[in-house]
Amino acid sequence: MDESQDRRIHTVNLPETMRKSFLDYAMSVIVARALPDVRDGLKPVHRRILYGMNELGVTPDKPYKKSARIVGDVMGKYHPHGDSAIYESMVRMAQDFSYRYPLVDGHGNFGSVDGDGAAAMRYTEARLSKIATEMLRDINKDTIDFQDNYDGTEREPVVLPSRIPNLLINGATGIAVGMTTNIPPHNLGEVISALHILMRNPDATTADLMEALPGPDFPTGGVVMGKSGIRRAYETGRGNIILRAKVEVQTEKSGKERIIVHEIPYMVNKAKLVERIAELARDHRVDGITTLQDESDREGMRITIDIRRDTSATVVLNNLYKLTPLQTNFSFNMVAIVDGAPKVLTLKQILVYYLKHQEDVITRRTRFDLRKAEARAHILAGLRTALDHVDAIVSLLRSAPNGDVAKAQLIDQFDLDDKQAQAILDMRMVRLTGLERDKIDSEFNDLQAAIADYKDILAKPERIHEIIYQELLDIQKRYGDKRRTELLVGEVLSIEDEDLIEQEDVVLTLSHNGYIKRLPASEFKVQNRGGRGIQGMGVHDDDFIEHLISSSTHDVLLFFTNQGKVYRAKGYEIPEYSRMAKGIPIINLLGIDSGEQIQTVINVAENDAAEHYLFFITRDGTVKRTSVREFANIRSNGLKAINLHDGDELNNVLLTDGHQNIIIGTHDGYSVSFSETAVRNMGRAASGVRGVRLRADDYVIGSDILKPNAEVMVISEKGYGKRTPTSEYPIKGRGGKGIKTVNVTKKNGPLAGLTVVDGSEDMLLITNTGVLIRFAVTDVSQTGRAAMGVRVIRLDDDASVASLAKVAPEEDDGDDGSDATAPDGGGDTAPAGPAAAGSDAGDTVSTDTPAAPSADADAPQEGANLSKSQSNALDELLNRATEDQDKAEHDDSDDSHHDNDQE
Repeated sequence: MDESQDRRIHTVNLPETMRKSFLDYAMSVIVARALPDVRDGLKPVHRRILYGMNELGVTPDKPYKKSARIVGDVMGKYHPHGDSAIYESMVRMAQDFSYRYPLVDGHGNFGSVDGDGAAAMRYTEARLSKIATEMLRDINKDTIDFQDNYDGTEREPVVLPSRIPNLLINGATGIAVGMTTNIPPHNLGEVISALHILMRNPDATTADLMEALPGPDFPTGGVVMGKSGIRRAYETGRGNIILRAKVEVQTEKSGKERIIVHEIPYMVNKAKLVERIAELARDHRVDGITTLQDESDREGMRITIDIRRDTSATVVLNNLYKLTPLQTNFSFNMVAIVDGAPKVLTLKQILVYYLKHQEDVITRRTRFDLRKAEARAHILAGLRTALDHVDAIVSLLRSAPNGDVAKAQLIDQFDLDDKQAQAILDMRMVRLTGLERDKIDSEFNDLQAAIADYKDILAKPERIHEIIYQELLDIQKRYGDKRRTELLVGEVLSIEDEDLIEQEDVVLTLSHNGYIKRLPASEFKVQNRGGRGIQGMGVHDDDFIEHLISSSTHDVLLFFTNQGKVYRAKGYEIPEYSRMAKGIPIINLLGIDSGEQIQTVINVAENDAAEHYLFFITRDGTVKRTSVREFANIRSNGLKAINLHDGDELNNVLLTDGHQNIIIGTHDGYSVSFSETAVRNMGRAASGVRGVRLRADDYVIGSDILKPNAEVMVISEKGYGKRTPTSEYPIKGRGGKGIKTVNVTKKNGPLAGLTVVDGSEDMLLITNTGVLIRFAVTDVSQTGRAAMGVRVIRLDDDASVASLAKVAPEEDDGDDGSDATAPDGGGDTAPAGPAAAGSDAGDTVSTDTPAAPSADADAPQEGANLSKSQSNALDELLNRATEDQDKAEHDDSDDSHHDNDQE
C-alpha cells in the first residue's frame, strides 16, 4: 500500500462509530421525516408539498395542475426522496376519509374508502384547498424562518405560519426510530373554542378544555365509547379509546332484524370489512347472517346485514364488534417535534405551543407591516416635499446635465435621502396635479395612523392575543362544521366473550374416555321412569358417558380432576355437537396432564367468589373446605386444588356458603352427614381431614348438600332408585362410619350415585353404554332409608348406571315426547318411614316387599321439547333455604373428628 492510499484510511473505534452513525440516522428520521412539528402539524414532506404548490401558483382560484408536475417540482427543489413517496403523501392530503380537513383539492381518482389506490400521477390533477391557504397565509411577511434546501439552490420554510391548528384538526401518524406518533383528528370549531378558553384563562384545566373539545372527530364518523380514555390521553399524551361503527338495527314486520352500517371507524377499509363479515358468516364463526350487501353510493355509506329470524341481532353485532373492524382501538400517542426534539404532549401543551407560534407569527407580521409602512411613509414624505417645491425641483431637473447630478442636487438642496430623491426622479408628471397631491396626503396620513397602531400592538401583548382571538374566530366562522363522530357519555364495558354468545341453557356430557361436547338442553324430553331412554351420545364399545352437567353458555365451569387439579372454562367454550357425535377430546380443550380424568364439573359465579366455598370429598373419605377466592386465577395448565395422599383421588367438589350440612354416600350403601363447619377453612394446598370412616373395600360414590325439607335420592348401578326425606339422615360428627341409606342386593346392585332433591326436579341418568333417560323426580316413590327402591331405567345385562344429574322441570307442550318403551309399572320398594325401632343407628332393618305401582306407572308420560332449559344443580343449591340445619345432634360416639388436620 503506497503512502497516498494510506493517508485516505482512518482507524476508528467501530462501536463508537456505529453508535454515532445510528444516532445521527435516528435523529434524521425523527426530526426530518417521521414526526410532525407541533407548530404547524406537518411533516417535512407535507410542508414541502404545500409550499411547492403555493410557489407553483396552484391556489384555489387557479386551474388544477397535473400531479406529476407538482410532484416533480417538489422533488426537484425540496424533497429528494422519490416521486412515489411525495405523490402518496399528496394523495392522502386530498382524501376526505383520511384528513378531517383536506389540504389538497384533488381532481380525478384519488382512491376510496374501499382501499382503491389513486390513479397514476400523470392522470390526476390537484391544487391547494381553501383551508390550506390558511396554512400559508402571511408566509411572505417574514412570519417564519427559511432555510437552504438539500443542495443550497433554493430556500424552503422551516415551518408554515399555519393560521389553523392543523396538528389537532387533521391529526398525525408516523413511525420513527424508537418512537411513534398517533394523534387523532378533531373538529376545527371545537379546537378553536378550546383555544379561546385557554386564552381567556391560561390556568384552564383539561376538564375546562374538554368542555369545548370533548374528544376526537374522525372524518369517517363512528362512535367513541366512553370518555375516560380521552381524558387520560389529553392529560398524559397517551391513552386508548374504543371506536365503533355507527349502526342501526331495524325490525321488519316479519320479525326479522337487519343491521345497517352507516359509518365505519377511522382508517378501516370498507371492502375488507365487508369481505371479513362474509368470511365469518361463510365459516359459521358468526351464525345468523343470511344476506350481506354493500349498498353504498354517492349519497353515503350503507352496509346491510340481514339476520335470521331465530337469531338475536345484538349477539350478531357483538360478534362483529369482536371479530371485525366494526370496532377498533385507537391509541393516543401525542408525540411531536418541539424545539427540534421529540416530546410527548398533553392537550393543553399542544394548544399552548400553537398559541406561542401564533404570537410569534403575529409579532413578526406586525413588525414586517411596520417596516413596510414606515418605508412607504418615508417615500411619501419625500414626494410631499417635492410637491411643496415643485417649481424649484422642475427648474433643478431642467438644468441638471444628468440623473445622477439631479439626484445629488435634490439630496443637497431639499434634505432628502437617496431613496426619496430616486422616488422624485421616478415620479410621473401627472402626480403633480392637485388631485394626486390629495391622494398622497391621504395615504401618508393613513400610514402614520397604521404605524402608530403597529407600534402599539408590539408594545402590548394583550393586543396580539386579541388579534389571534379574532382571527381564529373568523376562521371558525368560515370553516367550522358539525361534529361527525358521536361521543357516548359514561363508560361502556368492553365486549366480553359472553356478549358474543347468546345465553342458552345447555347440557354438557363428558365420556369415560375424555370426550366432551355441548348440547342444547331442549333436546332432552321428559319420560316416565322405566323408559328405555334416548341415545345421548355416540360412543364406542369401550367408552361411555361418565359426567352430565346442566349448565349455561355463560356459566363459569371448574373442572376438577381425579388427581386434585382444577381447570377453568366458560360454557360457550365447550364445542356444540349433535347428540350422536363423539365430541372433542377434553385434553385438547383444557390441556390436562396424561393420566388425569375429569372427576367433577361445577359452575361458579365469579361475583360470588368472596362468600362461597368449595367442599372437597375424596374417594377415601377425606374432606376439605376452601374459599372460592383461592381459585380466582387459574392458569391455562391448571392449578392444584387439593393435596392428595398416595392412592387417593378426588371424588366430588361442592359449592357451599360456608354453613351447609354435607351428606356423603358410599358404594356399599352407607352415608354420613355432618355440618361443613366441622371442617375449618383450609388453604388450597391442604390435604384435608377425615370425613367418613370407610369399611373394607368401600369407597365414596357421591355427596351433596343436605337441605331441610328435601329428599335424598340414590340410584343403584342396576337402575334402581328411591328418594328419602332428609330428616331421616341425622347430622353427626364427621369421620363416622355412617348409616345404611339403601338395602344393597344382587337385584339392585351397589350405589352408583347420591344426590339431594326437593321434588321439583327432573333427573337425567346415563349408562355406561351411552343411553340417557330423563324422568321427573316425583315419578320415583318416597321410601325409607333402608329400602331397595324402584326401577328407573331398564338395562341390558352388560349395562349399568354410570352418572346422574339434576335438571329443572319443564312444562308439557302437548307433543308426544316418548322416545322409548313404556315403563314396567313398578319396582321393588321398602316401607316408607324411618328404620324399625330398636335397630342400630348404623344398620337399618330392610324388607323386600314389593310396593304398589304409582298411578301413572302403566302408561307412558307425554314429554315435550320445551323452550326454557334447565338450571344447573349448583344454582339450585345456592337458592334453597338453609334453615334448621343445626337441629340434628352430633354423634359423640365418633371420635374421628378429633383427627389432626393434614395440611
